[in-house]
Amino acid sequence: MSVRRLAEENVQPASFAFNEQNAIWAEATIRKYPEGRQQSAVIPLLMRAQEQDGWVTRVCIESIARMLDMPYIRVLEVATFYTQFQLKPVGTRAHIQVCGTTPCMLRGSEELMDVCKRKIHKDPFHLNEGGTLSWEEVECQGACVNAPMVIIFKDAYEDLTPERLEQIIDEFEAGRGAEVKTGPQNDRWFSAPAGGPTTLLGDEASATGSALGNGVGDGASVPPSNAARAKTAADETNPTLNTPATAPAKAEENAKAAEAAAPSGTTEAGAAKPTLDDPNRPQAVARPEKLDDLQMIAGVGPKIEQTLHDLGIFTFAQVAAWDKPQRDWVDGYLNFRGRIDRDDWVRQAKVLAEGGEEEYIKVFGRKPR
Repeated sequence: MSVRRLAEENVQPASFAFNEQNAIWAEATIRKYPEGRQQSAVIPLLMRAQEQDGWVTRVCIESIARMLDMPYIRVLEVATFYTQFQLKPVGTRAHIQVCGTTPCMLRGSEELMDVCKRKIHKDPFHLNEGGTLSWEEVECQGACVNAPMVIIFKDAYEDLTPERLEQIIDEFEAGRGAEVKTGPQNDRWFSAPAGGPTTLLGDEASATGSALGNGVGDGASVPPSNAARAKTAADETNPTLNTPATAPAKAEENAKAAEAAAPSGTTEAGAAKPTLDDPNRPQAVARPEKLDDLQMIAGVGPKIEQTLHDLGIFTFAQVAAWDKPQRDWVDGYLNFRGRIDRDDWVRQAKVLAEGGEEEYIKVFGRKPR
């Protein structure tokens, strides 16, 4: 793993160019950096090129060097330093990176590598007969508590057994990789203790859980990953909550709660928050029967999703309709301003609203978070 060289000349393509959509993205990415600092875009450009063509080629490195006015050797240094960049062709349906660092090794990563040797190729960095699968051993992937694990493209698959990895490989080989559950492959919730909480199971847990907003208390079981936040008991038992007559009042109540959550009417960044009667405030609605999982939008985590819910925002269609003044209004309730435009929430939400996860993968080249 210490020696990384470009692929042999006989497999190198003669030319490279970003496709139309990626070219527009690349230009916008370069413009994010201050004048004279555009070379900082080298890593995202290399990654986008890899997502487009499957691996980083010599002509790709040369092209990006010209785009950023960098010496070729400097871009080559970046591409050969980071193991996230593939320097030779990899499987078109799955390239499996097996963590071989100590925690994963102690929990059975050698058995996972044996599966890869048996089902793909006896040696790493070699394609299977169909050219659809490949594998390699890598260093720590940062989820040691969930060892052993692998990463396939951008997604992590944790708490693996050899049998489960075989099933995952078969799913990718069959072209159903997008349907495979990511994260822990057992009943663990993210990196929480296997089997649920083991401490703070009494009244203290209720107070702590409420303060932290994690929903864990009184010995309650931890919700599964990738699931939208369940309705509260009050939501379930209130028959008038979703009626048109109560929708504005409920949304206003939630928004006032969100406004009161930050001290002195400010975000954690210290800037004043917009008022609830601001004309630029997006239209709020009552909590619908079926929620969209707003965490599928890159840049939206559990805390931000809850803030959006408190402001009466529950669906992709709502986010997709925001204009600039409305984005700025919502941005005022976030701890770190600017992320709505930086991560392009509106475009992500529009794609998810119109085509779901499948269309998102086509447009962005990755699964939604």
